[in-house]
Amino acid sequence: MSAPITPSQSAEDYLERIHELIEAKGYARVVDIASSLKVRQASVTSMVQKLGRAGFVKYEKYRGLVLTDQGRAVACNIQDRHATLSRFFSLFGLDSETQRADIEGIEHHLSPATLEMLADLAGFFEQDPAALRAFKQSRKSSRKK
Repeated sequence: MSAPITPSQSAEDYLERIHELIEAKGYARVVDIASSLKVRQASVTSMVQKLGRAGFVKYEKYRGLVLTDQGRAVACNIQDRHATLSRFFSLFGLDSETQRADIEGIEHHLSPATLEMLADLAGFFEQDPAALRAFKQSRKSSRKK
């Protein structure tokens, strides 16, 4: 039995977007993916073919792209990473555009252990608002020096 294929960062982005489109619209078409990722349809077609060969997606006539179980698992994992990072950064008052840019930049590069630690730290601050306030205050104090 061969080891599962690990998708590239770019492939993960496509799988995440395909999953989001399916959840929102019930289907994902090449034109919709291209528009939402701001890439050419030819680029999407090329990546979709690669994802199909790797077993992450399949094309169904009249339905467009469908995620396989393997593709859905990858997409859900990416969404979970994204949600964890968003939850963490939101605690510190970062604006949504900064969060979006930072999350896109780091979400593919964090180990599961680091992501778990950030989720735990977010939980700690959510359970102890006084600790979060103290942290924020210490940041303000250290920047004034």
